[in-house]
This record gives sequence, C-alpha cells and structure tokens, in this order.
Amino acid sequence: MNSTQPQAQYLSDYQPPSFFIDTLELNIELDPLKTKVTACSKVHANANNPSSKLVLDGEALTLESVIINGQLHSDYIVEENTLTITGLPDDSFDLQITTLCAPQSNTSLEGLYLSDGAYCTQCEAQGFRKITYFLDRPDVMASYTVRIVADKEQFPYLLSNGNKIDGGDLEGGLHFAVWEDPYKKPSYLFALVAGDFDVLQHNFTTMSGRNVALELYVDKGNLSKAPHAMASLKKAMKWDEERFNLEYDLDVYMIVAVDFFNMGAMENKGLNIFNSKCVLANEQTSTDKDFHLIESIVGHEYFHNWTGNRVTCRDWFQLSLKEGLTVFRDQEFSSDLGSRALNRIDAVKVMRTHQFAEDAGPMAHPIRPEKVIEMNNFYTVTVYDKGAEVIRMMHTLLGEDGFQKGMNLYFQRHDGQAVTCDDFVNAMADANNEDLSQFALWYSQSGTPHVSIEQDYDSSANTLALTLTQSHQPSGDQQDKQNLLIPVAIELLDSRGKRLPLIYGGEARDKVLHLTDTTQRFVFEGLSEKPVVVAFEDFSAPVKVDFHQGLAEQLHIVKHASSDFSRWDAQQSALTQCVRNAVDTDADLPTQVLATLNDILTGVLEGKESDLALVAELLMLPSFETLSASYEHIPLDNITAVITKFEQAIADTLAESMLSVINTFKDDGQQNHTSAGVRALLASCMHYLARTNRALEYIAAQANSGSMTLSLGAIKALVLANHPSADAQLSAFAARWSDDVLVMDKWLNLQALHQGEHAIDAISALYDHEHFSWQNPNRVRSLLGPLIMNNPAVFHQRDGAGYALLGDALVKLNDINPQNASRLITPFLSWKRFDTGRQSLIRAQLERLQALPNLSKDLYEKVDKALA
Repeated sequence: MNSTQPQAQYLSDYQPPSFFIDTLELNIELDPLKTKVTACSKVHANANNPSSKLVLDGEALTLESVIINGQLHSDYIVEENTLTITGLPDDSFDLQITTLCAPQSNTSLEGLYLSDGAYCTQCEAQGFRKITYFLDRPDVMASYTVRIVADKEQFPYLLSNGNKIDGGDLEGGLHFAVWEDPYKKPSYLFALVAGDFDVLQHNFTTMSGRNVALELYVDKGNLSKAPHAMASLKKAMKWDEERFNLEYDLDVYMIVAVDFFNMGAMENKGLNIFNSKCVLANEQTSTDKDFHLIESIVGHEYFHNWTGNRVTCRDWFQLSLKEGLTVFRDQEFSSDLGSRALNRIDAVKVMRTHQFAEDAGPMAHPIRPEKVIEMNNFYTVTVYDKGAEVIRMMHTLLGEDGFQKGMNLYFQRHDGQAVTCDDFVNAMADANNEDLSQFALWYSQSGTPHVSIEQDYDSSANTLALTLTQSHQPSGDQQDKQNLLIPVAIELLDSRGKRLPLIYGGEARDKVLHLTDTTQRFVFEGLSEKPVVVAFEDFSAPVKVDFHQGLAEQLHIVKHASSDFSRWDAQQSALTQCVRNAVDTDADLPTQVLATLNDILTGVLEGKESDLALVAELLMLPSFETLSASYEHIPLDNITAVITKFEQAIADTLAESMLSVINTFKDDGQQNHTSAGVRALLASCMHYLARTNRALEYIAAQANSGSMTLSLGAIKALVLANHPSADAQLSAFAARWSDDVLVMDKWLNLQALHQGEHAIDAISALYDHEHFSWQNPNRVRSLLGPLIMNNPAVFHQRDGAGYALLGDALVKLNDINPQNASRLITPFLSWKRFDTGRQSLIRAQLERLQALPNLSKDLYEKVDKALA
C-alpha cells in the first residue's frame, strides 16, 4: 500500500473558491499521443476569500507554457496533481495555459480518451483536470467557447457543448469546428466528441414554438438501432413541458453512443455522451427491459438539463441535489408513460437489496455525505436511489400541486447557480409555508430507519389503534441518530377486500400519517370488523417495517389491495416469511401460498388480471439479496437450498396452469406494455417449467425465436435449472449473434449464471474469449456482475474460488480502470455477515488488495472501511 494514505475531504471544510473564471476558450488539437490544449480564461479574484496564489487541478498533463496578460509567466510550481501560480496581477487577469495529454493511453475513461477510434470525454466528477489545468470544482461556472481541430477524413464530426458557430477546412487534411455554450457551466459538464458516425436526425418543436435539431450519433452500421432512443428523447422533452413546464433552451440536442464508458450516460449540456448499451435497440437484438432502460436513461439525462445543468451543485457533497431529484423525475416519467406499479417495484427492489445493504455496511453514509476520499465513490445507490425516495416523500407530504410550487420557486431563485440541498428544501418549504426542518434530517442522517407497528382492534368501540414506533441503529459513520419525519401511507381493507374510509378524531383523514416522535398512536373509528392493514402503501418511506401480520392477512392484501405495488409487496413479505420459517425448521412452502399463486394464474386465464407483467413479478420468489437482507448473519447455504426447494415446489404444483398459460398466450412482437407483459409472463412460466422437464420443446423454440426477451428467458431458465441442453443453446446463441457486441454481452451474462462445481473455471476461461476485454467496462460488468450479484451459490462456494476470481479481477482493474474496480468490490464489503469460513476467505482478498503498492483511491476507501 502507498506509504502516504489518501486523505479524506469533509463537507464541513468547504470554502468558496479564491478565484472565479468568467470565460474559457479552448483550442484543442487532437492527437492520440500528444493532444495539445490551449486554455484561455478570464480570471477574477474572489474578494470574500482572497489568496495570493492560484491553485489549479491537473492530472497526467505535460505543461508547455503559462501566459498572463500576454506575457510569459514563470512563477509557478507543478506538482503531481496541481499547478500553483504566484506573482499574480491584482483583481483580474487573462490566463493562457498550454498542455499536452495522451488520450490513447487513458484507460481510466476519465478526461479525454479514445473509444474504438473516436475521441470522447467524461468529466464528472473530476475528469476535466485530465484535459487542462483548471479550477475543477462545480461552483466555478464559466462560459465556454471550444475550437476543435482534427483530421477531416478520420474525424468528420467535431462536437462540443452548445451551438456550433463556425467550422471549415485547414491545411494538411485538417478541419475545425467552433462551439459556443451561452449558458455558464461547471467544468464537469464539458464534453467533446470527434469521430465518424452514422447520424439519425429529427427535430422537436418546443411549447414556445422554437425548433430544436435532434441528432443521435452511433457507430457505423448501427443506425437501425437508434430510432427508439430518438423517440424516447422526444417523449422526454414533451413530458417535461407538460408535467414540469420546462422547455429546452439550445438550438440543438445531441446524443453520442460510445462503447467504452464507465457509466450509463452523462448529461453534458447539449451533448449527452451515452454508453452504447443505453442507446442501441431494435426488436431483434434487445429485450423489453433494454427498451425500458433506454427510455428511462434518455429521459434522465435530458431532465438534467434543468435539474443539474441550469441549477447545479455547489460541491460534490451536494450530489443528491441533482441526482436524487432527477432519478425521481425519470421514475415519474417512466410511470406516467408505462406501468406505475412495475416502475415502483423496480425502484423498491433496488432500495431493499443494494441500498439497505449499503446502509448496513462499512460504506454507510447519508444522501448528503459528510466526508469522502475518492469523489467517484459518491455515485452510490444511497445518493441516487435513496435520494430519489427523499424527494418522493416530499412529494407525498406536499402533494403534486405543492411540489410543483416548490419546483417553480427553486428555479426562480437559483437558475444559473451552484447551490445546496438546503436550498432545495427551503424552496419547497417556503413555497408551501411548511416547516420541513425535521424532514431535512433525511439529508444528513445515514442508515435505514426501523418502524414497528402494533395493532389493537376494539370490537366494542369499533376502533383500530395503530401504534407506530421509529428506531435508528448506530452505523459506522454515525452513532447518534434523531427521529425523522416519516410519511406512513395506509389502507384498511374489510373482509371482502373493500377499502374502508379513514376516520380519525371524528373526521375523514388523508391516508398519509406523519410519524415524527419515537412512538405515536393513531385510533381509527367506525370499523364494524377488524380490518386488514396495508402499511406503507407504495413504499411511502424507505424504512424497514416490523409488522407481525399472519399469512392469511398478507394473502388477503395480495388479492384485494387497491395498489398493485402493495399486492406485490405483500406477496414478497409472505414469501420471505415462508423462507425464513423453512430456513429455521425445514418447513415446506405452505399450501395457502401455492393456492394463491394458482388463483392468480387462473385469474390470468379467465381475464381477471389485466397487467400480466405484474403477474410475472407475483410468481417469482424474492431474490437472494432480498432474503439475505432480513438476516444480520446470513445463513447462505440454507437460503440457497430453500430457494431451490421452493422453486421446485412452485414448478411442480403450478405446472398445469403454467402449461395452459404458454398455450394460451402468444407473443405478437409488438413494443407496448401489454405485449411486454405477455413476454414477461411467458418467461416466468419457462423459469419454472424448465425444472419439471415439461414444455422443453416450447422452451427450445423460444430460445431460437425472434424475440430477444423470450430467447434469453428460455436459455436463462435452462441455465438456472442446470438442464443438460443449456450449453448447446448457449453455443447456438453465440453462433447466431457473434457479430453483435451488445448481444454478446447478454451471452456473457448468461454464462455467469452457470451452476455446478466447475462454474468458476468455466467463467474464468472466458477471459480469453474474443468478445471479452478488460479495458471495456461493459464486457467486464457483463461477465462478473451477474456472478457476484445473482449467482450466490457459485460466487460464495465454500472453497473460496469465487472470491479469488473477483480478487484477481480487482487487482487487474486497479491498474486499468479503478472506477470499474470500485463498483465490483461491493460484495466483499458485507463480509462480516457471513460464516467464519467465508469471512476468513473474503478478508484475505481484502488484505491482498490493501497490500497493493499502487492501490487506487477508489479501492483504498472501500477496502479500508471494510477492514476497519
């Protein structure tokens, strides 16, 4: 390990910059080994925080010259990550810095780098410092003019932020383009792309009548996969106008798809750079989930134009200001256009597995963290997804009209500024004349609250008393916790499944209770029978709930709750309770559960269930991650054994009904929610039927069908069932799709789900496959991600082979792409929750990483906290 340990940065240490940069003119002469960047900026001192020296950020740069007010300047010191300039003029000055960088050797995929022969950038969070020396922080906002020079034949398209104002040919086969962004922005929003692409062009007329050119750039030959992303962009622009009254503000909106990218996409002003898997789709090569994901991510990045670009973060500790809010907005976009229940289910799955685990582990932090070592480690499910849940709670408390009033005031106050999470909460509070001071603790308090519920029905008084208690466990980063304002949405159902009115204190009440104290009691009146309580309807707060309801009550909710999400939630609770009981006592899956599942399938066949995608979700057992989250110490072998046992029981009991389903419903190949629901239900049925050796001809036919959703669903069912025909189907799939890298990513994904004692050897052998590359994050995540997250029996096998495989990968990626390595280490962080044998094996891998002489900051922070 490095003798000098990386140092933490603290929110409490924030100081405004000593200098501001008003304008920045960049002249960038592209070359794979010696890209020359000349940066001309107008700098002025901050009178409120004066300094005699200007300290600029920079990494992996070769400095050629510093010029101030037209004169060569020599009063500076170059260190590993900074350029410190002294001898400055008073107040304001012109600064010109010329540097060289090497995009071809930049495997970190931060700053300026090459992706399959095209130049592109990724500057969030701190990548701009790899392009030129600069005040690389979000509260320094400048107007950018960018001139790009490159070989015309090799790079016919030269793109940057804003509107193109000039361009032309130069000597020696070169050409140039000049882009001007009229809106001030921080450096993390800078973007540049140069390459040769196929281009899909459309336009959009805004609500004020302005015409906006829409351009989508993809690798040659991929134009047929671009229309869905373009349609998604148009939907997002229209939705933001109709729901939030927000209009796009430039003359052009560009999206570029690249294959080498650390994240899903980046919202750079007017020039979004996307991971190709989040853009490219057609009916032959993409699943329904791919189409949904693309629509969601395109919407997310577009919505950032206002919630992230026009109003941005003061510092990176405020990341949830833009990300939590924009995740909420993209979730609402997807819910308004599709199934609200299914979108809610997807969001809650992320919370209950990944986010709750993060809260319970060594990386626990609030949605506005207090300290960090590596800024890239801020990009967590807590900041994004829990941040979105906090925004959703505000929406629940204020209602749609109140929330929109708050958004309007937020933009009125802060358009063009870099602000804080407190500024957002204050706008919401002031616009609605509400005191949100206790609610604001959600921003600064880490961990998952626990809420226990006790019910007491008084038949003589016809009342139901609900006693709610909130508690907060100490976490690694915070020992002392305070009570939060927790919105608790409830529904009361009578014995026939009818929703009952909420009468409290003689008055009809809203369904949302406000839990603010440690313990509160709510008494509901006028109830002639004991109702069944639906608690935390639609997951009204990101909490763990301790509510002892019997299996009969849970199944009553599954059948009758007015919220489809709550039906699924009750099903998950019932199944989790059954699994835990079987882990403790080796019990079987109760006949009531099997009967309910069969009733649901019967309802499908009789036309009583309209949302077939929801039914597909209702049929599935909770994931291993969901089940293990309910244990402090995970009985891993017992859980995986019970899952196998219960899946076989469901398959054997429901086989006839599932056969009726696959014989009744046919895929029409259409891209809409109804057709996607049919495919989802057929995939769930195949998941079980593969375990019964029935319908094998049907499954084989779907494996080779024209639907990628059904093809993958069929092969996955065979792989997970460890069926002898799985390998042959995988080979046929690879032969069919070997020319499509994104489809081969799906093949790698399936390979990672292999079962059996030789699975680890088979997976590691794929490192030598022509479609695998350590330099490409998509390839690495496609092979290793499903193994470590979705194949617990193999990854956690007792000999430690799975741990060694991941440890080897992290050592390699530490040198190639530390950011990718940091995302893959997550399963090691919960090592203390396993049995002593597995603890020892994982700890050995963590100590191996800790001993690396060049351990990156990305990994150091997580390894250090995990071992602490």
